[in-house]
Amino acid sequence: MSLRKGSKVWADDKDLAWVAAEVVDFVGKQVRVVTASGKKVLAYPEKLFPRDADEEDHGGVDDMTKLTYLNEPGVLYNLQRRYALNDIYTYTGSILIAVNPFTKLPHLYNVHMMEQYNGAPFGQLSPHVFAVADASYRAMMSDARSQSILVSGESGAGKTETTKLIMQYLTYVGGRAAGDDRTVEQQVLESNPLLEAFGNARTVRNDNSSRFGKFVEIQFDGSGRISGAAIRTYLLERSRVVQITDPERNYHCFYQLCASGRDAELYKLDHPSHFHYLNQSKTYELDGVSSLEEYMKTRRAMDIVGISHEEQEAIFRTLAAILHLGNIEFSPGKEHDSSVIKDQKSGFHMQMAASLFRCDANLLLATLCTRSIQTREGSIVKALDCNAAVASRDALAKTVYARLFDWLVDKINRSVGQDLNSRLQIGVLDIYGFECFKDNSFEQFCINFANEKLQQHFNEHVFKMEQEEYSKEEINWSYIEFIDNQDVLDLIEKVTYHTDSFIDKNRDYVVVEHCNLLSSSKCPFVAGLFPSLPEESSRSSYKFSSVASRFKQQLQALMETLNLTEPHYIRCVKPNSSNRPQKFENPSILHQLRCGGVLEAVRISLAGYPTRRTYSEFIDRFGLLADELMDGSSDEKSVTERILRKLKLENFQLGRTKVFLRAGQIGILDSRRAEILENAAKLVQRRFQTFVMRRDFILNRAAASALQAYCRGYLARKIYAAKREMAAAILIQKYVRRWLFGCAYMKLRSAAIIIQSNIRGLSTRQRFLHGKKLKAATLIQARWRMHKVRLAFRNRQKSIIALQCRWRQKLAKREFRRRKQEANETGALRLAKSKLEKQLEDLTWRVQLEKRLRVSHEESKLGEISKLQKALESSNLELDAAKLATINECNKNAVLEKQLELSVKEKSALERELIGMAELRKENALLKNSLDTLEKKNSALELQLVKAQKDTSDSMEKLQEVEDKCSELQWNIKSLEEKLSLLEDENHVLRQKALSVSPKRNRPGSAKAFSEKYSGALVLPQTDRKPVFESPTPTKLIAPFSHGFSESRRSKLTVERHQENYECLSRCIKEDLGFKDGKPTAACIIYKCLLHWHAFESERTQIFDFIIEGINDVLKVGNENITLPYWLSNASALLCLLQRNLRSSGFLTTTAQRSAGSSGLISRVGHGLKSPFKYIGGFEDGISHLEARYPAILFKQQLTACVEKIFGLIRDNLKKELSPLLSSCIQAPKAARVHAGKSTRSPGGVPQQLPSSQWDNIIKFLDSLMSRLRANHVPSFFIRKLITQVFSFINISLFNSLLLRRECCTFSNGEYVKSGLAELEKWIVGATEEYAGTSWHELNYIRQAVGFLVIHQKRKKSLEEIRQDLCPVVAQMREILNRDNQNLASNSFLLDDDLSIPFSTEDIDIAIPAIDPSDTELPTFLSEYPCAQFLDQHLK
Repeated sequence: MSLRKGSKVWADDKDLAWVAAEVVDFVGKQVRVVTASGKKVLAYPEKLFPRDADEEDHGGVDDMTKLTYLNEPGVLYNLQRRYALNDIYTYTGSILIAVNPFTKLPHLYNVHMMEQYNGAPFGQLSPHVFAVADASYRAMMSDARSQSILVSGESGAGKTETTKLIMQYLTYVGGRAAGDDRTVEQQVLESNPLLEAFGNARTVRNDNSSRFGKFVEIQFDGSGRISGAAIRTYLLERSRVVQITDPERNYHCFYQLCASGRDAELYKLDHPSHFHYLNQSKTYELDGVSSLEEYMKTRRAMDIVGISHEEQEAIFRTLAAILHLGNIEFSPGKEHDSSVIKDQKSGFHMQMAASLFRCDANLLLATLCTRSIQTREGSIVKALDCNAAVASRDALAKTVYARLFDWLVDKINRSVGQDLNSRLQIGVLDIYGFECFKDNSFEQFCINFANEKLQQHFNEHVFKMEQEEYSKEEINWSYIEFIDNQDVLDLIEKVTYHTDSFIDKNRDYVVVEHCNLLSSSKCPFVAGLFPSLPEESSRSSYKFSSVASRFKQQLQALMETLNLTEPHYIRCVKPNSSNRPQKFENPSILHQLRCGGVLEAVRISLAGYPTRRTYSEFIDRFGLLADELMDGSSDEKSVTERILRKLKLENFQLGRTKVFLRAGQIGILDSRRAEILENAAKLVQRRFQTFVMRRDFILNRAAASALQAYCRGYLARKIYAAKREMAAAILIQKYVRRWLFGCAYMKLRSAAIIIQSNIRGLSTRQRFLHGKKLKAATLIQARWRMHKVRLAFRNRQKSIIALQCRWRQKLAKREFRRRKQEANETGALRLAKSKLEKQLEDLTWRVQLEKRLRVSHEESKLGEISKLQKALESSNLELDAAKLATINECNKNAVLEKQLELSVKEKSALERELIGMAELRKENALLKNSLDTLEKKNSALELQLVKAQKDTSDSMEKLQEVEDKCSELQWNIKSLEEKLSLLEDENHVLRQKALSVSPKRNRPGSAKAFSEKYSGALVLPQTDRKPVFESPTPTKLIAPFSHGFSESRRSKLTVERHQENYECLSRCIKEDLGFKDGKPTAACIIYKCLLHWHAFESERTQIFDFIIEGINDVLKVGNENITLPYWLSNASALLCLLQRNLRSSGFLTTTAQRSAGSSGLISRVGHGLKSPFKYIGGFEDGISHLEARYPAILFKQQLTACVEKIFGLIRDNLKKELSPLLSSCIQAPKAARVHAGKSTRSPGGVPQQLPSSQWDNIIKFLDSLMSRLRANHVPSFFIRKLITQVFSFINISLFNSLLLRRECCTFSNGEYVKSGLAELEKWIVGATEEYAGTSWHELNYIRQAVGFLVIHQKRKKSLEEIRQDLCPVVAQMREILNRDNQNLASNSFLLDDDLSIPFSTEDIDIAIPAIDPSDTELPTFLSEYPCAQFLDQHLK
């Protein structure tokens, strides 16, 4: 290259690789250049490359072959200029260079862009990956030959994205077969996470480096439509499984499995640092990558590919076995050159590996520590030393992993779908690039060898394209030779390899014993990886091969595949290591260009004619070298030849459309062109300087003449100004005098005009005021006369209207009476209908209120009474006062005073209501006046009546339905009336109780004394004194009074007798008395004792509290599975005995008897009213006897609360026990279904069955529940309610789990849950309707959801079909939630569990059959208590 001062060159730089520079001087053999940054550098001429300054003015060229100087820095900076403009694609001939932008460029890859490149000739449009894909597709269709696209580059350079774009374009132009749900592009890309997990690992330069080559083959039919696809993998790095170096990592799948949590625990896995195959490097985690999340992605990819859950479990079990296999260590055995398990830890890993492989542990140990040698005499077993055993172990691990990887690839291909009959394919190769590290080992040697083979293929293809270019232009190229074998060897020799472990890493033999061991595995998956060997293959213990030979075979197969196709090349370039946009790192990119073969293609071009220009371009640039030839008389080719001949250039050839120049020829042309341009520039400068000097002379001469002219003009103007000033002074004097005289005249004239105008205005205003007054007087008179006439008219009009109104009122009253009679006859049905509607609304409201009351079963008696008072609006205040009086007997005086005040307020309220009724009557009278309006509407109603008669047939059917509903409502009204009568009786008793203890006005002294004496303990709860009574029950409140006033001997005897009764009842409660003929013995004995001891006739109810507290204590202490059903049976039986006797009045006083009064309890109540303090103050002795219904009601409420509590405890315990089982059911398809139908054997040879499915556990749980309940003779009514609520809980739990857990909403999981629901249905049928009831209907939601999951072709179902036919619960869920929550607003999409008590006391009484307590078997301990002797006598 000829250099001179001012030449533009590229200079070498340590940081930027190459920088633009300019030659400024020559120092000996060196050249001094100035870089673009101003730095001066000395360099040798051979290390400088020419630079075309004209190319810097535009954004680079789209094809490297168009560069003026095709050299390394020119290629680098051409890419940089285009990358700055987001032109990421550049051609080098037919090779596409793609620089990763690290940002989204959606405008480059939309459908419009694909339309532009579809069918366009290659090179006509801007460089693009679509152009390469279209060229390969068009070549395949036109030549009927398969094509291949080789995508290479470093990890992160965009190979995967480029591959995706290629398949996207091929899918666009090739279409897809009808019926495919997913495109081939999607199917192949969905397998990427799975292949990355098992084929990618961390290397020194990349955290996610592919350690295998991938060849995606898109298959087409004869018409060019995509018919299938296949993925072929090559050159898997098997040695990485057993040996890695720091800071690299093993394959990702091992680390994902160790971080999987539950699965890791199942396979006895721990942190990767505890496993030999993983802890050889201290790098266990990747920055910004969660191994657990990647594990879940791998699982999802397996689901998408179609790998079943059983196969997934087998895959991860095999990986875990490999890790445990690597932890097996050996120590020298007793015999020479033998080995045994080193320690107990290694023995544990041996057992785990054998268990996971599903093979015999002893046989596994034998295959690792010994070898069988087949001889003529027979088989010889040879022991292996420790090193050989370790090598055998590693060989087994590599073999298992390699076959597992091949199985995954085969599974993916079967999922994607191949067209075996296809003869046209386009293959996309994605393979790892050249690796050059600080320490290079056997793996880098193999990888670089593979890349050099591909590079050789690339060089041959580029050289072939060069030859095609020369042939196309019809030039002589036979003397051009290109031999690159030595270049390949030189490139391999550039890298230094450490051969310490070459032999170990190259060792790759298959042991027959290993294959036989794993082929006999009880796991079908593992056995399938190792099919049985043929007989002749099993004679030798070793099948010797090496990693290098296997690697070479696979590489040869890949090269043969590529040689059968027409290749296309895409070189992906990673612009920077930080993955940031618009950042161009020159050294890194230059290294990639060198390794990627781009500069090799440049070198091949330089071997021939690297510079090629069309004739028009050549003449435009170099035509000035022979200006005399540019007359247009010759064609461009001849002109070009004459120019080259004139310059005496020899190394060129003329083609059909281009001129081809050898390397360096373009520099000579540019040098001669620069000389001519320099001489022309000097001539232009000389002519320009002459022009400038002449122009300056002319300008100076013109300036002098102009200056003289200005001076003469100034003098003339000065004389003229003096003369002009004189004439102006005279003129000014004249005009001033004229102005002064004019001003005096105008002043006199204006004064005269003002005087005249004022006089005329005065006379005019006087005339105007006179006319205005006259007009106003006339207007006032007119308005007054009009007012008088209008007032008289209005008075007359009012009189007439009043008369008319009176007369019309009279007529209207007559008509009203007549129409009222008619309305009474025609409106009877409407009134009946309105009454029924009001009753229905009232009953609906009451039913809702009762539902709320049942939910609040844990509330106290005061809460229950207050809720019942809401249902009875007429007795709200009375019931509140009565309940407060019964609960707070200690504060009787204060409470009763408040009751009196409330009664007064109630009376005043009733009076106000009466006043309101009177006002309503007045309003009714006013409403009668609206009959006029009704008369107007009568005609319209008659017309509607005619229309209504036409709809009579439909109305009769509706009326029949209404009659049915009315009959049902009448039955409900009857039941409600019975409840109302019962509540009224209770209210009456409570009022009597309140009146019996209320102070009378005729005993003020006693009441005052009593209130003063016990005011500190009864009245003021806010005092500082600690309350004496802590229990809210009436008996405990009255206990201090009885103690304070029980000084007599009779009271002492009574207390002793009560103590004996309590002990007897305590024994009955604490001991399990069992059942006789299905009747609970304890309930019958307690009931007969209470009845015999007249407990219901006593004012004190302490014995009832003692019974309830005793039951609660037993429930707290005893086993809930036994005590709760036992006491549910006893408590409900005791409640039924009490309730039925309340109705039948077997021992109580009815309302009719209460009215008789002579010998009944009313007389005692009346007597008690006369002396209210005889039971408290000690005025009269004996125990007070009140009406028996009052204590029975209290005890009934306590028993009702106890039954509801026991029922709620049983239900809650069942839900707690059932929840984990249901959770396991949802998770069972993932964790447990792999083991279904399989069995293992223990080392002793005893078969061990795996645990049954979780649905069987639920069936066993239900069977256990049913046996417990029926063993304790729980009434079928309670069993039916419990089973119904349990199935409702199962329905809600499973349905909510499906809503919350998306991974459970799969077809396989739906089938599994469906089979479980079938088991539940069988159980319900076996339990019969008596005990199961409507339990199957409670599973409605989950049955619909599961039915939706298991249907086929969901995508063909519309949303309306799913909502109406398949799964109505989806559309009705919000309405159901709102209805169950009583129209309360809720934003939750989950179903809520029903925590209410699904029955009432009346339901229990109706459902449970009658119990006869007389025929009861007595326990032996009752004979010890005198108070219970009556039971024995009664039986006798």
